[in-house]
Amino acid sequence: MDEADFRQKLTPAQYRVLREKGTEAPGTGKYVDTFDDGMYHCAACGNTLFSSEHKYESTTPGLVGWPAFSDLASNEAVNLKPDDALGMHRTEVTCAHCGSHLGHLFEGDPTAPNGKHYCINSCALDFSGR
Repeated sequence: MDEADFRQKLTPAQYRVLREKGTEAPGTGKYVDTFDDGMYHCAACGNTLFSSEHKYESTTPGLVGWPAFSDLASNEAVNLKPDDALGMHRTEVTCAHCGSHLGHLFEGDPTAPNGKHYCINSCALDFSGR
């Protein structure tokens, strides 16, 4: 898919997040409070990213308001890249299939079952229930 295809497929908000590395305002995403059984896919290409079994509610200040996952659906689902923008060190999470920006990984979240907090924008995701 080229950028024209992404622009046609995605809403303006999705395009801003997925293709221009934007972020949703905290608490505004449709999947923040979704805890149904199912799988989360990349909204741009359909790649399977996360399982609901790894979704949890983070209470860590600064990380509340976006869907939180403690693990990936598979090790090949995403790519991780250093992100030193905005004067802080973070790890960017991108779709391994189409390269779209999904959010960030934060290590050491005490509310995460394994300390890993994949902080993901709702509009970067599509959900399919079981």
